[in-house]
Amino acid sequence: MDINFNPDKQHTLGNSISISGTGLHTGILVDMILKPANPGFGIQFQRIDLPQQPIIKADCDLVTDTSRGTTLQVGDAKVSTVEHVLAALVGMGVDNVLIELNGPEIPIMDGSSQPFIELIDKAGVLEQEAAKAWYSLDENIYHYDEAKRVEMVALPSVDYQITTLIDFNSPVLGTQHAGLKTMKDFITEIAPCRTFCFLHELEALLDNDLIKGGDINNAIVVVDKQISDEEMTRLAKVFKRDKIEVKTEGYLNNLELRFPNEPARHKLLDVVGDLALIGYPIKARIIANRPGHSTNVEFARKIKQYIRKNKQLKDVPVYDPTLPPVFNLEKIEKTLPHRYPFLLVDKITELTDKHIIGIKNVTFNEWFFQGHFPNNPVMPGVLQIEALAQTGGILCINSMPEGTYDTYFLKIDNCKFKQKVVPGDTMILKMELASPIRRGICEMHGTVYVNGKVATEALLVAQVVKRN
Repeated sequence: MDINFNPDKQHTLGNSISISGTGLHTGILVDMILKPANPGFGIQFQRIDLPQQPIIKADCDLVTDTSRGTTLQVGDAKVSTVEHVLAALVGMGVDNVLIELNGPEIPIMDGSSQPFIELIDKAGVLEQEAAKAWYSLDENIYHYDEAKRVEMVALPSVDYQITTLIDFNSPVLGTQHAGLKTMKDFITEIAPCRTFCFLHELEALLDNDLIKGGDINNAIVVVDKQISDEEMTRLAKVFKRDKIEVKTEGYLNNLELRFPNEPARHKLLDVVGDLALIGYPIKARIIANRPGHSTNVEFARKIKQYIRKNKQLKDVPVYDPTLPPVFNLEKIEKTLPHRYPFLLVDKITELTDKHIIGIKNVTFNEWFFQGHFPNNPVMPGVLQIEALAQTGGILCINSMPEGTYDTYFLKIDNCKFKQKVVPGDTMILKMELASPIRRGICEMHGTVYVNGKVATEALLVAQVVKRN
């Protein structure tokens, strides 16, 4: 398995690939297809079994339930138990993928990330031209949950490192810890580790019919109390086994631990998966004491808020003309319907799921200078806005599933022209999503930079429409 990839480039899958399995909690057989996606697309789920086939982004702000795994929801559409496949994607360095599902829950498989790692490896990981923007911390970020006795901290670091500690006052588990010094070790050291639960939790779940897809081989069951022959018989029947026994180590039988501290390592796996919902690749050292899905998600939200508050959104983007573009003119023309003389974007230099940067080189030969202040040529402000609109259109279309789309601008607010644009200027066109795209409606903040200064800015709202 080749795990050497350039961490400073975005990656997607080499091919589409599918897997089928049962959801742990719903018991529903689900077919899942992982598909390659454009740079900046991020990780998105699509419920193809529902009307309109809604898309749900892997975003901590969309988490609605963490009681038995992590659930994402938009409207009435849900995707549950997303953490193990997210952890696999992070571990394999995949940034952009569309995950199609015909059911409400990710297959549990063996309770680890290993089956998804093998699936991704089979599809292949493809390096993309787009750079990967890492976010570093300048200060410690803390999260405490006194009721759950959880402590989490993110420390500044040059790498992404994680340490987890667990202590459930269990004589079977004891106090365990696990560490990941580099993400390259995730595949062999963390991915194979299966989820675990205590027998008393298992009994409660069974009593409430909450693990319809459970099997004794997709979870480690820790026996934390005396268990009667009657209960043994009941468990054997539930899990379709002839006989259930308690091993001397305090675990149900039919299961060999893959590591002595497999439970602690699985908690680390969950942290990797849940923190993928930050939506930004981070470099930090994470220390998590007694982590769980609810605290992981709350911690992800804190880190996301910190990044959004502190990343230098208003800094002038750096344009290096020697670097290859993410979209050249040919690719822009395949995405947008505009053509000369009304195509006003020359190249795209940056593209993520939240922002895009385009370039427009303004020359004296532009058609509009013939009639707009010909003796003192100034680029019309409305065309600067159009250049922003076209750049934003690429951002919106890139976030959509496969197909051909057009963007139609619905509204322009708070438009300001701060300095003129003249022949010889290079316009750096930056568009940032002001909020997640919902039902094809995109709200964006646009800025035109010229000579290191803001020339034009506006708030724009567009609608993405799929062509028939």
